[in-house]
Amino acid sequence: MVRIRLFETEAGKLMEAGKLPGFLHLYVGQEAVAAGVMAALRDEDQITSTHRGHGHAVAKGVGFREMYAELYGRVTGACLGRGGSMHINDLTRGMLGANGIVGAGVPIAVGAAFAARYRGEDSVAVTFFGDGATNIGAFHEGANMAAILGLPVVFVCENNGYAEFTPQSGHMLLTDVADRAAAYGMPSVIVDGMDAVAVHRAATDAVARARSGAGPMMIEAKTYRYFDHQGVKGLRHPYRSDEEVAEWKARDPIDLIEARAVADGTATRADLDDVWRRTRDEIAEAIAYAEASPLPDPADLLLNVYSG
Repeated sequence: MVRIRLFETEAGKLMEAGKLPGFLHLYVGQEAVAAGVMAALRDEDQITSTHRGHGHAVAKGVGFREMYAELYGRVTGACLGRGGSMHINDLTRGMLGANGIVGAGVPIAVGAAFAARYRGEDSVAVTFFGDGATNIGAFHEGANMAAILGLPVVFVCENNGYAEFTPQSGHMLLTDVADRAAAYGMPSVIVDGMDAVAVHRAATDAVARARSGAGPMMIEAKTYRYFDHQGVKGLRHPYRSDEEVAEWKARDPIDLIEARAVADGTATRADLDDVWRRTRDEIAEAIAYAEASPLPDPADLLLNVYSG
């Protein structure tokens, strides 16, 4: 969670300084979801992500060097500098990609689960998406197919309350997105998305269920993003109040888990401070690596470009 928080915080600073091209959708505030879910997975399990995908990539094990280099558009990036912020992937770590198209990761995860079943493997696919994505046809088609075929997929809705700038109440009549799972005969659970332990427990159960052959399940994690939809300052469109943001920040997921760790003796404050220090050092080194890396060669412009 600290790795995600610091990666995103520094990425936001770099964008504000004009050093990163393109768009940047920051995951700050939602760290407990990615961390809680990924800690329940094996290395061979696969995930699909969203336009807000840095947190998922970090939690799945994609390196800081490769990620920052990708944000800079450098050839040493995870996608050779061709994907940028919204399309980071690392197939060697089971990260099938962030995606700029809302809901597009759902059928990809369903396909990955189908492939695993076909090959006789016991890996699980997890797809992350927001509340707004459950209004998209790809979500419904993917959920329906996964349920009918009993595929090993875990659907994780990161409900941060807003589809870009539209509150959930403005784009659906449901209070709980998890209710939609019942339409496909799929069980679901609602968890506090600011509590990494609660997310992990739910994910552990859902992943074990999928791996055992019992079929898909949906987790709705109610969480919150601290920054605007895009970037740090965004469009400065007043669609949510400062009071609302402050209320959610008062339940910061990292603060909560650190307080729990100290209280139950899992770690000391010095241990936790050391995690922050070591992570900051690693990030500083990764940014320096990215800035020193070369830009892609224009001669390779058509590399991996195909036409039908």
